[in-house]
Amino acid sequence: MQKPGNVLFIIIDQLRADCLNGALAAHVDLPNLRAFMDEAVTFDRHFSVTNPCGPSRASILTGQYAMNHRSIRNGTPLRHDTPNIATEMRKAGYLPMLFGYTDTSADPRVFDPGDPILKSYENPMNGFHEVVEMRLEESYPWQSYLMEKGYKFEKYWDVYKPVSPNGDELRLNDPAMYRAEDSDTAFLTNAFLNSMAPFKEQSWFAHLTYIRPHPPLVAPAPYNDMYDPAALPLAAGFEKVSDERALHPFFGPAIDKQTATDFVEGFENIDPTPENVKTLRSVYLGLATEVDHHVGRVIQFLKDSGQYDHTLLVITADHGEMLGDRHTWGKMTVYDAAYHTPLMIRMPGNLDQAGTLVKVPTESIDITPTILDWAGLPIPNAMDGRSLMPLLEGETPEDWRKYSFSELDFSAPEKPSLWQQQLGTGNSESCLGILRDDRFTLVEFAADLPPLLFDHNEKGEMENVAEKSDYAADLARLGRMMLRHRMRNMDHTLSLHSITAEGPKSKPRY
Repeated sequence: MQKPGNVLFIIIDQLRADCLNGALAAHVDLPNLRAFMDEAVTFDRHFSVTNPCGPSRASILTGQYAMNHRSIRNGTPLRHDTPNIATEMRKAGYLPMLFGYTDTSADPRVFDPGDPILKSYENPMNGFHEVVEMRLEESYPWQSYLMEKGYKFEKYWDVYKPVSPNGDELRLNDPAMYRAEDSDTAFLTNAFLNSMAPFKEQSWFAHLTYIRPHPPLVAPAPYNDMYDPAALPLAAGFEKVSDERALHPFFGPAIDKQTATDFVEGFENIDPTPENVKTLRSVYLGLATEVDHHVGRVIQFLKDSGQYDHTLLVITADHGEMLGDRHTWGKMTVYDAAYHTPLMIRMPGNLDQAGTLVKVPTESIDITPTILDWAGLPIPNAMDGRSLMPLLEGETPEDWRKYSFSELDFSAPEKPSLWQQQLGTGNSESCLGILRDDRFTLVEFAADLPPLLFDHNEKGEMENVAEKSDYAADLARLGRMMLRHRMRNMDHTLSLHSITAEGPKSKPRY
């Protein structure tokens, strides 16, 4: 099969969509990503279909909702025979090169219990060729590199502790122990550029995944204090944390699960004052700017080597980040900030659509089908997502979705999660679904908990209107919509296959 060109698929970990368009956009400098938006098609209503890292990447790379792949927590195995972007791109003759991580937990049924692959949830997904290992909790090549450069640390996590430049009391936005040219982001970018240079004369597929701006929130100079905390807006939400908790029983554990202290190393306890929250947000924005700088290097490499115009370039994030909004940190919640992610795609030969903005809802599971479609490959029926090719070309199919759907599992089988402890829920009912249409967001729980309904024409996420009688019809309509969505998207791996006297036959899903 003739390969149509290169594919570079970049995921930036935990980058909020509003850093490029929204509440934080005016406060962070992302020149390379913004310049890329002028050359690409940007999807304005793009959402991750699940959280946290492992499940979100499982959905992105398999094109499946979490309800089908069921790798629903960091550490929950992904079935070994699930088709994914790597296994399918190999069918077109591509070697799926991985620079970074996929956070995949291996299927224990096909490995010996003593195999090291069953000791970590950060392993590569089946089908990928791991060119350089770059994982948040391991990163042995980067550790080795830092040691060779003369950096001293007893334990790996000490690398993420800020260091006072003058020996004064440690501040939240003091710089990292390493220089910017030696950071994890710089190291990974250098590894990619050094590895890809010989591939210029052949079509290639590379998946480049940046850890930053994922915590721990520590940045090398000058990114650590690039932004003045005092100039940043206050975190969104109610002033009193008690008002957040009162909105719904789910939010108490969501607030308690991760705090500002969990997002930094080297501090015993961080009082979540507005000043401290703004300071941590400033470090996050600095890390985002650092990633932007290195993405710019990658794009410049493609241009300088003459490969830019025949490379399908996809840039997105695996999920968002609350960043202190609603007195919450991380992404284990229901709010848009945790799911709304940037997506920008530049397709060769699509110059007339450069700089356009797509307003219809898209989901993270659409990315893999899009890449397969561009490569001329069939999209397995197991994949729930749809190709974005028509949207990239400026056409919206009549049957395109009118809403987006996400899920979250908040159980912990080995030790009951805070939600399970405080709400009394079991492993199979500690989950929720989120449906967002043009006006509303509905959150329904598997457990016997009341729903959440946000009206974005009114107070949005600041008010739960589910119990207001005026919204009874909307609540019922959206509930039916969510039920039908789940029914229509039950696992299709073999459901459209038939065994006949003439042999097996199948029909395409879309």
